[in-house]
Amino acid sequence: MNVRAFFLFLMFPIASWAQGYAGLGGNAEGFARPESGYQFQFPKDHGPHPSYRIEWWYLTANLKDAEGNDYGVQWTLFRSALKPTESEGWQSPQIWMGHAAVTTSDTHYFAERLSRGGIGQAGVTAQPFEAWIDEWHMRGGDLTQLSLSASGSDFGYDLGLQAQGPLVFHGDRGYSVKSADGQASYYYSQPFYTVEGILHLPNQDIEVTGQGWLDREWSSQPLAEDQSGWDWFSLSFDNGDKLMAFRLRGERGDFTAATWIEADGQTTSLPDGSVLLTPLETNHVAQRDIPTRWQISLPEKGIDVVASALTPKAWMGTRFEYWEGPVTISGSHLGRGYLEMTGY
Repeated sequence: MNVRAFFLFLMFPIASWAQGYAGLGGNAEGFARPESGYQFQFPKDHGPHPSYRIEWWYLTANLKDAEGNDYGVQWTLFRSALKPTESEGWQSPQIWMGHAAVTTSDTHYFAERLSRGGIGQAGVTAQPFEAWIDEWHMRGGDLTQLSLSASGSDFGYDLGLQAQGPLVFHGDRGYSVKSADGQASYYYSQPFYTVEGILHLPNQDIEVTGQGWLDREWSSQPLAEDQSGWDWFSLSFDNGDKLMAFRLRGERGDFTAATWIEADGQTTSLPDGSVLLTPLETNHVAQRDIPTRWQISLPEKGIDVVASALTPKAWMGTRFEYWEGPVTISGSHLGRGYLEMTGY
């Protein structure tokens, strides 16, 4: 850990980490809280919301090369506020954290960046849209067309993305409930990107094409105190339909929710209990047992599929550790997608 990373690490509210994964169930006193009925405003809401404690711009992509080999790409920028008041320069309470990864059938590359807010090293602007940390960037006039780049010590990528469908709002018009106690976030996605570009891997550059999915979410306390983590799926089926589904694991039981997305962008919000997410197989990864093969059942839409990890090795050994990687879909529907698992 370098000196800058060490001091940024000390600035995080360490005492709250036990309250849900990465402290996301911790006390949010003084911060704004999501409320139902919020009217999204674009392009403003593509930018940051500093009165809320946490926020992210989260892009994943399922890609193939000319020979049909599968790859996954992740690019994420997290914003975390230490307090609900804003200041300039080094006094800014905003902390930024970037994660990037490339996954192949047998290898997982990842990197992490950290920055204190207010000094220009990281941030987001809404118009024109740009999210960056150091030389990593996601930028475009708006979210319709983006360029994406990141690099680590042994990988990198430069990709172009073009939206082929509308933004999608989860839950009740973007108000996404996360627990029986009412914890919630504002949550929308752009799941209709086509992607093309270059992966820079050891000893070779690889041209790739595929599909991308961007998640935008912000809140101040998205987890209940007893919720230890989540299992989140973004699935794109070969017929053009899509499914976002998650399971939040808690001492009082699991909480689930899903959004069914038609090929034309029409959505159906599905409440707790509608989707069944069942682990079928685990692998021992990073000294813990991680479920890397899942059955996903959504009877209302005739979905009964198995999502299998491209590789079990997709462990993000970052400041807050988690598993994130591409999956292939078989069963009643075929396709590809992404799986994220935290709190294991």
